[in-house]
Amino acid sequence: MLDRTHAPPPGPLRAFDFPPSTLTRLPHGVALEVVHLPRLPLATAILVLRAGEDRLPTDRGGLAVLAGDALEGGTDELDGHAFAEALESIGADLDVSTGWDVTTVSLSCLADRLPRALELLASLVRTPAYPEAEVRRARDGQLARIRQRDMNPGSRAGTWAARTLYAAGEPYARSALGDADGVGALGRDAVVGFAEAYYRPAGAALVVAGDVDAGEVEALAARVLDGWVGGDGVPDAPAGASAGAERRAVVVDRPGAVQSEIRVGHVGAPRGIEDRVDLVVGNAVLGGTFSSRLNLNLRERHGFTYGVRARWSWRRGPGPFLVGTAVDTDVTADAVREIFSEIERIHAEGPTAEEVEQARDYLAGVFPLRLESTAQVAARVAERHVFELAGDHWATWRDRIRAVTAESARAALRRHLRPEALQCVVVGEADAVARDLASLDVGPVGVVDR
Repeated sequence: MLDRTHAPPPGPLRAFDFPPSTLTRLPHGVALEVVHLPRLPLATAILVLRAGEDRLPTDRGGLAVLAGDALEGGTDELDGHAFAEALESIGADLDVSTGWDVTTVSLSCLADRLPRALELLASLVRTPAYPEAEVRRARDGQLARIRQRDMNPGSRAGTWAARTLYAAGEPYARSALGDADGVGALGRDAVVGFAEAYYRPAGAALVVAGDVDAGEVEALAARVLDGWVGGDGVPDAPAGASAGAERRAVVVDRPGAVQSEIRVGHVGAPRGIEDRVDLVVGNAVLGGTFSSRLNLNLRERHGFTYGVRARWSWRRGPGPFLVGTAVDTDVTADAVREIFSEIERIHAEGPTAEEVEQARDYLAGVFPLRLESTAQVAARVAERHVFELAGDHWATWRDRIRAVTAESARAALRRHLRPEALQCVVVGEADAVARDLASLDVGPVGVVDR
């Protein structure tokens, strides 16, 4: 009979090979990587542009996002409606995404429609029209998102965490969306100037995954990108300077709030660290999975929250390490105390061999599930180009995950976790939580009301 008193053991790990690819460099300097996936007659193309928010000073924050969103205005040859109709005529999905490091423009379609899709993708990036009305529409939408961000307690906590962790003037000290005053002052000239400067081939990469021939894609890409020139390549990563090396807490007052949004962390590590795989496993034990120490403590043992996560935001520069959760106001200080305690404990003792084994099995097991579509595979390959990772990075990923030991995970956690420098941000009712926070070992507690 089935014993329901114990969880069943995990099954054996199934074999999985990351699909091979062909890497070339086009005459205009663009790296081209083609992944042959013959399972379905589909294809995804992703163009990686060195046009991220990390290029911008604080007073121009949000311009890269605005330039990406306003691309829907079409090209010099096709206005927005005509461009949308051209996409629809070949059944292609367009996605433009701007982050800290890059802007990516991607199209997915049937493989036999790829030639036309690449023509449209290339024209959109090389000759964007940016009509005044479209820039204004995109800016209004971005301002609405900023207002929504500022009203949402969780989003406010993230914004204040960035301000608290990073030194003034650091790009990472702000939101990638920018602020209302700065974005509100941006117009078409600023958007066009950004695109002309950074939508360029230097440092760019084109990734195509699907039921395609590498040679044919290379010839097609060389044709549609012919004559595209310029750019200054890969910029230096932000330094990510910390605002302070000692503990402190900030309470963002939200009168009458029945819940508190909590963020605890410090400036983290850049994506390119050598021991990242060990840190990924160690963080899974701390707060990266449902069975993590933080979740078992705050959710299962104390009933403070529905869930809590610890996350390293991987960027070219040192992104934030943050633990995030939401709890009732009256247990805010208790939850903060437990978060600090779990971070201190794993830093001092490290994870157990059993915890590491469970984390390894989970991370290795779910990896193939995130590579089921051409878009997912293309995104992983594009990530290699964003962060200049080794060509076999994903092919060896599961083997490297499974090679992590309790000792190597502990070493990575001790190297990158800094309990003594933890910063705490709470968005909640200051009168109800500030005094209790001051009784903990979280450093000086300040209150802001905006």
